[in-house]
Amino acid sequence: MGDRVRYETLDEGSIALVTMTRERYRNALSQQMMAEIVDAFAEAEADDAVRVIILKGEGPVFSAGHDLGSPDAKEMRAANEGESMGRRFPRTRGMDVDPHLHIRGIPKPTISMVQGSCIYAAWMLASATDVIFAAEGTQFLATNFAYFSVPWDLGARRALHLLYDNRFLTAEEAMRYGFVADVFPADRLEEETLAYARRVAQNDPFQMRMMKHSVHQMQEMQGFTAHILSSYSDRMVRAANTEAHITEDQGEGKRRLYKSVERARANRDAGGSEGAH
Repeated sequence: MGDRVRYETLDEGSIALVTMTRERYRNALSQQMMAEIVDAFAEAEADDAVRVIILKGEGPVFSAGHDLGSPDAKEMRAANEGESMGRRFPRTRGMDVDPHLHIRGIPKPTISMVQGSCIYAAWMLASATDVIFAAEGTQFLATNFAYFSVPWDLGARRALHLLYDNRFLTAEEAMRYGFVADVFPADRLEEETLAYARRVAQNDPFQMRMMKHSVHQMQEMQGFTAHILSSYSDRMVRAANTEAHITEDQGEGKRRLYKSVERARANRDAGGSEGAH
């Protein structure tokens, strides 16, 4: 690991805890950080003692999504300035699609422990894990991002309803819609998540592996991976749109912004329709 992710094991090695440690940047998912997350999951996968893997974010926010303005992001923008679509296509797939398919395919139970905000790329990352627990007050925001799992997470009609509305989901709504398994007070989130992980870790690893394989086989027969890859191609077509979806640099101390995220925040602050959907 590097300095963006901390890896540790608990309970005599049976539980691996992968912690995103970029609290200063609200655990924004830079290309460099995604590489460290994948490395941490790979280490847990390779360790026979590990039976359950938990992903968490340090600080008050699980993750604000894609990194738009930290030194990591600026380094990547400078390195890739003026790149052709032929180069951009595999590079962004290597950040936004392949890591999530890899995490999803790990044959061990995986859990996301989510608090604060879970926006765009953070939704993709949480979605790639098997079970999601959330703290009360957590806000989720989906869109038709590169790893377009939303129809699988919520169902087709619910996904369209939500995406057209461009609004945040509360943790309680996300649980009602089936994305989140359970919601706990923030001060009990880690305790409850670890309690669940410890129960899971007592089970036969091979039986759990086969359970996960069977569920994924069902989704593959319905076309999960083919849909994800097709949607990624659609996303790259959208990227050629002449309307900029991210603001330019805002000056010293200011970050770039997703215009759609700011619209969703405005909808929420204007009294968006929690409970009316």
